[in-house]
Amino acid sequence: MFGTTLLLAMREIRRHLMRSFLTTLGIIIGVAAVITMVTLGRGVTADIEEQISSLGSNLYIVFPVQGERGQFRAFDEDDVTAVREQIAGVKAVAGQVDQNVTAIHNGQDWETKVEGVSNDFMDARGIDMDDGRRFTPAEEQAGSNVCIIGPTVLEEIFIPGQSPVGERMRLNNVSCQVIGVFATRGSVGGGGDDDNSVFMPLTNVQRRFTGNNNIGYMVISYDSAYDGDTMTNSLIDLLRERRVLLAGQANDFDIVDTAAINETVASTVGTLTIMVAAIAAISLVVGGVGIMNIMLVSVTERTREIGIRLAIGALAREVRMQFLTEAVVLCCFGGLVGILLGFLLSFSLSSALGFPFVFDPFINILSFVISALIGIMFGYFPARRASMLDPIEALRHE
Repeated sequence: MFGTTLLLAMREIRRHLMRSFLTTLGIIIGVAAVITMVTLGRGVTADIEEQISSLGSNLYIVFPVQGERGQFRAFDEDDVTAVREQIAGVKAVAGQVDQNVTAIHNGQDWETKVEGVSNDFMDARGIDMDDGRRFTPAEEQAGSNVCIIGPTVLEEIFIPGQSPVGERMRLNNVSCQVIGVFATRGSVGGGGDDDNSVFMPLTNVQRRFTGNNNIGYMVISYDSAYDGDTMTNSLIDLLRERRVLLAGQANDFDIVDTAAINETVASTVGTLTIMVAAIAAISLVVGGVGIMNIMLVSVTERTREIGIRLAIGALAREVRMQFLTEAVVLCCFGGLVGILLGFLLSFSLSSALGFPFVFDPFINILSFVISALIGIMFGYFPARRASMLDPIEALRHE
């Protein structure tokens, strides 16, 4: 019976193709809007998480800020050592200092940044090597004139297709030997390019570029098995003690936890995505009302047909099933078209806005199921009305 009912429903839909398409337009727009909003939301979340993860995962970034009296006190190597030795759960800790410089090689010059780092810094930030090697312990301790360049520097002032390892370059007036190329770190917030950097041993940059032993900021990689709040509080207590801050005095340093930022961003964007998708889903309700309206019109137009079917022995539940099937088929058709349109829109907008396209099978399947449920909910009343017609009165209908 269901197969026959489905064929009858398809026949009636084909008889009024334009009306059927316009009827399902609300469903199509609603499904497409929901899928587009959710997909874009996931793409935005993935893009932000990728930028944050470029800093390193499970990482504290600690940097000094102005104190209550307007003083600005930098960190030093003793602070790094204290964190390494006294905070449980620390996997790697390192200081960093940087200076804007001009890199010169083969008559080419390029504005870049020299960063004084260590191997521990690269471990904490999760920085890999594309070519060459890292610093040796002896090079770090002596502050040797060796450097590791970033992909942007390699592209701008070195010969394409040739390894720069072993060649010499100048950073301002300081000559150094290239020992490696680090893997791309991408861009950071504000449009900066993390790949436009040159790494040198920390002590070398302090001695030759900044002229002091200050550290710009510390990076601390920690074990995710440890409680984040406990580690943060221990770190705050240690730094306050080392910087002799009295009770009631505000911290003259700030701590950024990349794991906490990732969780906050994912939660915030997820909530906004749900809200926007819920607003877009209102058009699904509007589409359902349109389905009900057109089905009621269809019942009125086909009253005589219904009367004939009931008069020759059709059961009320069979008539009800026929009209309910028509409503569900219309909504399912709208759902399928909406899914296709949503896929195309979300893919196009993701490409245009520069966000990754994150396909979510669950939201697509859910949208189709909801469109079918809308057909049942809004098609039931017209179907019930058709099944309850009096055959004699229906046959008299003109």
